[in-house]
Amino acid sequence: MRFDVLTLFPEMIEAYLRQGILARAINKGLVNIKLVNIRDFARGRHKTTDDRPYGGGEGMIMKPGPIDRALKSVDRVEGISRVILLSPQGKQFAQPMAWDMSQWHQVILICGRYEGVDERILATHIDLELSVGDYVLTGGELGAMVVIDAVVRLIPGVLGGERSTLEDSFEEGLLKYPQYTRPRTFQGMEVPGILLSGDHEKIRVWRRRESLRRTVERRPDLLKQARLTAEDKAILAE
Repeated sequence: MRFDVLTLFPEMIEAYLRQGILARAINKGLVNIKLVNIRDFARGRHKTTDDRPYGGGEGMIMKPGPIDRALKSVDRVEGISRVILLSPQGKQFAQPMAWDMSQWHQVILICGRYEGVDERILATHIDLELSVGDYVLTGGELGAMVVIDAVVRLIPGVLGGERSTLEDSFEEGLLKYPQYTRPRTFQGMEVPGILLSGDHEKIRVWRRRESLRRTVERRPDLLKQARLTAEDKAILAE
């Protein structure tokens, strides 16, 4: 899979890509991530990438020319690559979309800045506007990193244990059950005895029950779309 990220601040993303699971995925050749500096495609002595909005108003707008030229510099696979603008006005990013994107061949992410980008870029180049939440960031770089991280970890071979992604929070519309490791006793708190029992079926049921309990307590809104089994419904009824 390939990501091309158009940004005014490639150094921000570059530092993140040198760490942890993403760095290993890149080194193993499981994902290819290219950073494109939009400022390299600005013209004039000052390499200006923004200007005042027509009609007046606060802030600055990203000029269409540098973005257009930066996009045209990307080596694209015709009919397969998709261009996404990170924007607070976009469709909200969620786990099902991360799974869909993990099957895509090439994703081009444009990191907006200031008060946004010239509308003509949206009209001519953008396949999807995407938001990582109902809040406003100073730029799309953090959003791009969220999308890349969430998608890359789903690519086969990235995490190693393939079942780990299937048991994550949100995978079935539920939050994950509580987790414990050594020591068995910490500050007077014991690991639940059932996890030490060796009875895999009882552990499975306990984990499912706790997952449902946690979802009801913390995110009951998720239950409306959760894939609930007859066993789940019986547990909820209790």
